[in-house]
Amino acid sequence: MQATTSPRTLSAQQVLLCGALIVTLSMGIRHGFGFWLQPIITERGWTRETFSFAIAIQNLAWGAAGPIAGMLADRYGAWKVLIGGGLLYALGLVLMSVAAVPWAFTLGCGVVIGMAQSACTYAVIYGVLGRTVAPERRSWAFGVAAAAGSFGQFAMIPIETLLISHLGWQMALWLLAGSALLILPLALGVREPERPVVVGGQSILGALREAFGYRSFQLLMLGYFVCGFQVVFIGVHMPSYLRDKGLGIEVSTVALMLIGLFNIFGTYAAGMLGQRFPKRYLLSGIYALRAVAITLFVTLPLSPMSVYLFSAVIGFLWLSTVPPTNAVIAQIFGPAHMSMLGGFVFLSHQVGSFLGVWLGGRLYDATGSYDVVWWLAVALGVFAALINLPVRESPIRRMAPA
Repeated sequence: MQATTSPRTLSAQQVLLCGALIVTLSMGIRHGFGFWLQPIITERGWTRETFSFAIAIQNLAWGAAGPIAGMLADRYGAWKVLIGGGLLYALGLVLMSVAAVPWAFTLGCGVVIGMAQSACTYAVIYGVLGRTVAPERRSWAFGVAAAAGSFGQFAMIPIETLLISHLGWQMALWLLAGSALLILPLALGVREPERPVVVGGQSILGALREAFGYRSFQLLMLGYFVCGFQVVFIGVHMPSYLRDKGLGIEVSTVALMLIGLFNIFGTYAAGMLGQRFPKRYLLSGIYALRAVAITLFVTLPLSPMSVYLFSAVIGFLWLSTVPPTNAVIAQIFGPAHMSMLGGFVFLSHQVGSFLGVWLGGRLYDATGSYDVVWWLAVALGVFAALINLPVRESPIRRMAPA
């Protein structure tokens, strides 16, 4: 059967640009959620665990809905999924602003926004890029998209803090809801041509059986679990951790900005290096360096300068796991089911995110300290560094159809 090409289909460069802008918005908005913790729990009279649980549910919902969003994007087109994600994002932010009881806050901030993020972040965008960009350029393209998300984190932090301080936390959320709707027109920029139905092609169940039965895929999932635990714990709880240590909100703001700024360079560098060196060694090195950075941060004397140095280093390593991990998936299994398989790997990431953010609030309320979670993040970093070493990156061998 011959494929029909839509006249509105854009070039690979335009797909990369629009996809990068979508990731900039979707990741930029969520990166500043930690700044809403203090004003919300103060006004509502909630505990840190209440807020942390909603963010934990958000990450879990993001991961659980990811494979479904990936399947729909692979089958019916990423642009349709992105439009739905943009609408859900705006709705979730509005619900987050008006929720007066914990269950309603968890519904909006947790479930709805989590589902929205599954539909308009990396897995869906990487699926389009994997099918559009030449194989030898995929790792670079993934790095560009991840760097765009990092730029969003860098750019949105000062904007969100200014909105909260000048307009109040509720109005700030309404304005963010309006910005989330910009995803809708950008979604048209990643509209792919109609693809032919390949008779005898690999089914969804066949692709899942193949991936989950392959040891390297299992190891990538375990490593991504650690990534989620570390980055979401730090992103959500570091502002409160620094405040507890007597450092002002301006230190937290600069710290998260530095994470976003250096993440731009880290993710782009990871994409470039992934084209030149074995990605398993790159991933192992990233996790090992994270463990070292966190160890130094919690053992050395704390000061604004030590916070800024840690933020720069951890920012360089922040999402640098994303391009090589997704590039390995495409390299092993091909791009046909990439959004779905990337969604399942990201589900593991989000289970780690759930535990990282929830345990941060839970153990803080129980012990009055974040120390246990910091050291757990170090131990998991060492674990992830070791399990990525045996990953095999070569394309999987399939039986030729009869």
